[in-house]
Amino acid sequence: MYQIDRNTNRLEPLKLKKFSDLGFREREHLQEWLAANPEVLGEELLIIQKEFDGFNETRERLDLLALDKHGHLVIIENKLDDSGRDVVWQALKYASYCASLTKSQIIEIYQRFLDKRGCEQNQSARERLVEFFADRDFDELILNPDAEQRIILVAAHFRREVTSTAHWLMRHNLRLQCIKAVPYAKGDQLFLSLEQILPMKEVEEYVIGLAEKKQEEQTNARELAQRHHTRREFWKQFIEIMRESDCRLFDNANAVTQNSLRGRSGLTKVTYQVVLNQDSIRAEFVIGRSERDENKYLFDSLFSKKNKIESRFGDTLVWDRLDSYIGSRVFTEISANGHNKEEWPTLNSWLCQKITSLEEAFSPEIGHCRELLTTMQNNLSQFNEVLE
Repeated sequence: MYQIDRNTNRLEPLKLKKFSDLGFREREHLQEWLAANPEVLGEELLIIQKEFDGFNETRERLDLLALDKHGHLVIIENKLDDSGRDVVWQALKYASYCASLTKSQIIEIYQRFLDKRGCEQNQSARERLVEFFADRDFDELILNPDAEQRIILVAAHFRREVTSTAHWLMRHNLRLQCIKAVPYAKGDQLFLSLEQILPMKEVEEYVIGLAEKKQEEQTNARELAQRHHTRREFWKQFIEIMRESDCRLFDNANAVTQNSLRGRSGLTKVTYQVVLNQDSIRAEFVIGRSERDENKYLFDSLFSKKNKIESRFGDTLVWDRLDSYIGSRVFTEISANGHNKEEWPTLNSWLCQKITSLEEAFSPEIGHCRELLTTMQNNLSQFNEVLE
């Protein structure tokens, strides 16, 4: 690995190091790094437990247990400078132990994890899962589907017997990844390189594509269920009411089976959203751009005008920065049985009024938000020019 020196237009080599030489340990360091920043493994994962030992008749502990965006359990095993020869067998055992975990057990495991480290914003495991799965109805979440666990192995060096076994397992449709984690140094500065060596990214994308196709087919089948039919009917009624109002957010919307509808704000990936859950309904202003720094920058700027915005809205709002996630949101919510058709006229009237007020509160700020993003991007560009 090399560092680019812009001044000399040369490459400066970084010195390859060993974790052990640097005094790093598996549990105290590598495991903690991955637990705090699971996105370095190349995808959005939700860590639900560390040092998990909830296996019957065994004292074994898996390093990290996570969920991916499809609800699959992910077993993450970490080694330092060498994978050892038994890491695959160890991970397979853990995967088999986790195969029988039910949704309620997974929630219990995650809640214990949150309780132990001190849950931010007093959120429960249930609430965090709903956020992670993009505000899907909690009762509809499927966790550990078909008992198809995934395995991620992390080490600085993988022995031949490990990679050979991994290849064989992947050919038999087990989702297994080997990620090479190597430390480098330049003076007192330390760097960490993470590279997926198995499977090759192109192969993995193909496999993931097949998995997503399967999940889409299952979702299409579930759309025939009564809950999806109920949602479609609810949104149909909501859209009709909105088209009779002065708010134009949902003029082009169609009744869908999802539990949310979005309307554009005029700023890319900043939207107004209405959410229907079985036990609540919500009107939201969602800041969901692809860059986390941009989202937090916009949220903080808007939050500094909290009183002014809430005055236009006519009530207090919940300002949810969501520091553990990429996006942020501001919303108002009431408890309600969204699947009780007798309550729909009242609920739709409330949603219509609140989303209209939300647009009136935030639309004057959209132009300023656009200017902030332009300034932010220009400053970054100027910074890069200085480096050159």
